[in-house]
Amino acid sequence: MLKGHPKGLLAASLSNMGERFGFYTMMAILVLFLQAKFGLSGTDAGIIYSIFYFSIYILAFVGGLIADKTRNYKGTILLGIIIMAVGYFIVAFPTPTPVPNKTLFLGLTLLGLLSIAFGNGLFKGNLQALVGQMYDNPEYSKMRDSGFSLFYMFINVGALFSPLFAVGIRNWWLKANGYAYNPDLPGLAHQYINNTITPEASQKLNDLASQVSLNGPVKDISVFANSYLDVFTTGFHYAFAISIIAMLISLSIYLFNKKRFPDPAGKTKKSDNQTQQAVEMEANEIRQRLYALFAVFAVVIFFWFSFHQNGLTLTFFAKDYTDLSAFVLNIFGIVTIQGAEIFQSINPLFIVILTPIIMAVFSWLRSKNIEPSTPKKIAIGMFIAAMAYLLMTLGSFGLPLKSELIAMGGLSDAQRVTPWLLVGTYFILTVAELFISPLGISFVSKVAPPKYQGIMQGGWLGATAIGNQLLFIGAVLYESVPLWLTWLVFVIVCLISMFTMLFMLKWLERIAK
Repeated sequence: MLKGHPKGLLAASLSNMGERFGFYTMMAILVLFLQAKFGLSGTDAGIIYSIFYFSIYILAFVGGLIADKTRNYKGTILLGIIIMAVGYFIVAFPTPTPVPNKTLFLGLTLLGLLSIAFGNGLFKGNLQALVGQMYDNPEYSKMRDSGFSLFYMFINVGALFSPLFAVGIRNWWLKANGYAYNPDLPGLAHQYINNTITPEASQKLNDLASQVSLNGPVKDISVFANSYLDVFTTGFHYAFAISIIAMLISLSIYLFNKKRFPDPAGKTKKSDNQTQQAVEMEANEIRQRLYALFAVFAVVIFFWFSFHQNGLTLTFFAKDYTDLSAFVLNIFGIVTIQGAEIFQSINPLFIVILTPIIMAVFSWLRSKNIEPSTPKKIAIGMFIAAMAYLLMTLGSFGLPLKSELIAMGGLSDAQRVTPWLLVGTYFILTVAELFISPLGISFVSKVAPPKYQGIMQGGWLGATAIGNQLLFIGAVLYESVPLWLTWLVFVIVCLISMFTMLFMLKWLERIAK
């Protein structure tokens, strides 16, 4: 599989696995942690989530500027790993729940998230730029698309396991303290403590308290509500701590393999008798390439606005409307992996499974000289993403509004939808992602002028940042309109993006030659 690719590809992929582990831990549990820890509404948690993900990607633009200015890509990447680890330590440190000072403890959490975002900004785009520079060598240039697909597949191995670890640790901690998992209890406990609970929801709280208590009947519902929240969120804190270990492993791999990576700074110091590595382009060509990149950036904003709902509204849907009792893993009878978060393992699992298949299809098409261009693949990916949300639209007809759900205290298992609806949606979204994300990175590395490699990779991530900043719109829709209408918005957005990409197709293909 790695035949014909530069030796540094595998090392770069393994170095990035720690970052992916932490990224998917955050994607799986962040909004649920914010709601359980601070009693935030879905909209408020969604705003923090969208700002955090905006920061992760927009700061990659800053990281690209720093690396391009200093030409010290390797040092910038190393600093990013260290700062990310510090951020995970801040959010992993256990604090009491319900919080005695909401402003203080929420502020500490936001500081940790900012540290993670800044470290990620120094790390992510610049590592991608290093991978792109490996394929600047004519020996490997024709393998650029497949190289980025492999890079994308390997780094998602870490993403595959992180939600499972997070859920396993949280549920283990619940069991160790005499409780079983229930997705509705944190919200009901906060309603009880804040005295905003309806009589129907109050009865639901009492019923669930008896079901989850492993140490006999619950005598004081107030004590139970406070205790369950504290144990539940402490389990989340410990789940974040696993990301610190992953970052240390990533750091070790990076330091061990650092010499395998290309050195852009060294390219400018070659002696006169060595081959010049970078060719200066005419100003007009640079301008045309930048215009093409900005056009693609504008289109993919709307893909990320739709795709990254997997950590927000799709996670809400898993918690509120999906029958989680039908989706349980039991590890040696010790740890029960059950929860809305485990659906975040499905996307990286499908990435690992589907990447070789899609690469084989592209390879076969390439052998027949009929392989679609990278811009055309991105347009196809937009259409596929629209089909994922069309499935959600059809599967959500007849479900109650979120406001109705809160009043009744949640749905019974019999009233919830099959988990296979989300599994099917994630399958289709993953196919779309493999047509867009790794190939978009490849497109940027191919089209970006040499002296703007880092900043243009940051630009790709900046476009992702803008899409992520819009994520809160999904949370607002989720809490205020019928579910089917929420998903239909994403269908329309993806189709508009597809047609825009097709309109620019010939121009983009000409620039990319």
